Amino acid sequence: MPHVMGEAGNIVAILWADRDALHSPALHDRSNKILWVSKIPFTAPDPLVITATLVGGTRTVTVSVPGGPGPSTIDLPAPGCWTFHLSWSGHTDELKLRYVA
Repeated sequence: MPHVMGEAGNIVAILWADRDALHSPALHDRSNKILWVSKIPFTAPDPLVITATLVGGTRTVTVSVPGGPGPSTIDLPAPGCWTFHLSWSGHTDELKLRYVA
C-alpha cells in the first residue's frame, strides 16, 4: 500500500490512490482518499488540522478531519507538491504529498 511517513515519524498517510497519485482537480470517479494513522496514542477525539502549502508558492489551504487521524478525502486546488503541516491532540508532524493534474 503506498504511504508517506511524517518527518517526525508521528503519523503515516496511507494513500488510496491509483498509481500513488492524488489528483487536482479530483477525478469525477475517484476520491483523493487518505487514511491518517497516528503512531502516538491519543485519548481525545480532537480534529486533525491540516495546513497544506504549495511548495514554491504562497497558496495555502486549511482542512480539518473531524475526530482526529482516520479516513479522509483531501482535495487541493492545484497540482504540485504540497507540504502538509499536521496537528492533532497536542501532536504535530509534517510531510509532502504530490497532486497531479
